[in-house]
Amino acid sequence: MIIKELNGKNPKVGKGCFFAETAVVIGDVEIGDQCSIWYNVVIRGDVNSIRIGNRVNIQDGAVVHVSMNTSPTNIGSNVSVGHNAIVHGCTLHDNVLVGMGSIVMDDCVVESNSIIAAGAVVTQGSYVEGNCIYAGVPARKIKDISMDPVADEIEKVAGRYVKYIDWYKK
Repeated sequence: MIIKELNGKNPKVGKGCFFAETAVVIGDVEIGDQCSIWYNVVIRGDVNSIRIGNRVNIQDGAVVHVSMNTSPTNIGSNVSVGHNAIVHGCTLHDNVLVGMGSIVMDDCVVESNSIIAAGAVVTQGSYVEGNCIYAGVPARKIKDISMDPVADEIEKVAGRYVKYIDWYKK
């Protein structure tokens, strides 16, 4: 793994985290406890800040970035960012699942207990309601999930990745 200082900013990492050997974390980045950063992930806080809560997993090939002077990235706790997703200059509240290959662009806000479906594109400045699934290009609300078993899947995925940390640390 590469954890690199840039312009006087050193990434800060919480307890019990796992970083794959090919993960890259640069600059003004803070990562909470029990997070897992998987293979070929890039988290680049070079021109703005990135804040990541606890029990977050950022899966293989994902990119987390920011926009200069305008859009930091803030990720809550119990968040899963799927394989090859892009999270750029936005806010993901707690208990969010960002599906594989999806894109969440600058100045978006994704409320808690939401799912961004695989391949969806949440366009710049969009607001994603809590307790919903958004899908498509551009992403649109397709389903409420507040009382749906699908909502439980968000927590289950985050929990599974915490378990995987132990497997990979051995």
